[in-house]
Amino acid sequence: MANMSLKKNPMPSQDPVVRSGNFLEVATGYTEEMALDEAARCLNCKNHPCVGGCPVNVRIPEFIAKICEKDYEGAYQIIHSTSSLPAVCGRVCPQESQCEKYCVRGVKGEPVGIGRLERFVADWHNANVTEAPAKPESNGHKVAVVGSGPSGLTCAGDLAKKGYDVTVFEALHLAGGVLVYGIPEFRLPKAIVQKEVDGLKAMGVKVETNVVIGRTITIDELMEENGFEAVFVGSGAGLPMFMNIPGENLKGVYSANEFLTRINLMKAYREGSDTPIMDLKGKKVAVVGGGNVAMDAARCSKRLGAEVYVVYRRGMEELPARKEEVEHAIEEGVIFKTLNNPVEIKGDDQGCVTAMNCIQMELGEPDASGRRRPVEIKGSEFDLPVDAVIMSLGTNPNPLIKSTTKGLEVNKKGGIVVNEDGLTSRTGVYAGGDAVTGAATVILAMGAGKLGAKSIDEYLSNK
Repeated sequence: MANMSLKKNPMPSQDPVVRSGNFLEVATGYTEEMALDEAARCLNCKNHPCVGGCPVNVRIPEFIAKICEKDYEGAYQIIHSTSSLPAVCGRVCPQESQCEKYCVRGVKGEPVGIGRLERFVADWHNANVTEAPAKPESNGHKVAVVGSGPSGLTCAGDLAKKGYDVTVFEALHLAGGVLVYGIPEFRLPKAIVQKEVDGLKAMGVKVETNVVIGRTITIDELMEENGFEAVFVGSGAGLPMFMNIPGENLKGVYSANEFLTRINLMKAYREGSDTPIMDLKGKKVAVVGGGNVAMDAARCSKRLGAEVYVVYRRGMEELPARKEEVEHAIEEGVIFKTLNNPVEIKGDDQGCVTAMNCIQMELGEPDASGRRRPVEIKGSEFDLPVDAVIMSLGTNPNPLIKSTTKGLEVNKKGGIVVNEDGLTSRTGVYAGGDAVTGAATVILAMGAGKLGAKSIDEYLSNK
């Protein structure tokens, strides 16, 4: 029987007071009863607008119908036919601005909890199915994938399903890219990412870590000396941006990229860590920025014992972070100082941060992005006493691959230029994800990886 409730089943989660002191996953997931109740809200409407809102075109009504039948493995296989990372997407995709945005149930109430159902199905599969996926028969073609983030893993997975001999090259010591170094454990447990990587390896994908393309080996060498017929570049955007204000070189100033990498990948918060960060217990931390990465940095700082401020130059309504992440941060005690912008970071005689000088802002006319432009209020400067500052202002692609690859065109921000098929200016070299667009979402990077795999398959088939 259809469930016509106007509200989706809430996601169970840890108590905010408890979770703000640990790195365990915040959301604990639907029970079977909750999943069945939520699945019954889907109307399986004729045109399936939710599917069009998904960058990898997951067959959403079909997998939800399988949940209603209690065929959870069948639901998983439907998702997995178009998405290589279901357990990841169910946790970190911004469904509210993609598939759920177009859900018919959202017209007069809340949309179906598509992401929560995807997570339930993926978690059920991981807990109940131990058999590794079958390795497809080889088609004799060899492809290299640069970067093991969401775009690279998706491209590798789709190519492996078609029988390609795929090798993924990862610069760090652990595969997963931004999924392991950027997203905290409390949002995406690393065991989940490893499970997805292991599934790709079972299909024959080879993963080589500690290989910096452009230093260890170049794309030219991969193609000209190592027999790779095509290359997909999914190297992400790991070059942090700063404000270029006085004091950014003081001790205690981090880029969010460095801060989160130390915590997520190197476990710097553990006692005896080989790569410790500043002891934040009892300290004050300012996180500059308002996106998901800023929320991650703020919530990590809170878990390390700091009093945390998010300093953002627009208002709460303009925060680009997911609403859910903002709500979680507020519940955990993060303080939002919106309509403020830093102009200087102050330090003591030892070069350590002591305060951040800010100026108050007001919103003026809309700018080119359509958002109201923040305007400084003259004479409103004030000092915010802090011990550390984390800059979360976005990232650009690293220029290393461009500088070491013949004939690879990039734009003024360093993003690799591609056509509608993901093809770069270099024959046989495709690219996608943050390496092309700059920092974006996991699911958009996956969509680009999917396109890259499709285009490489067509290229090598025709070749």
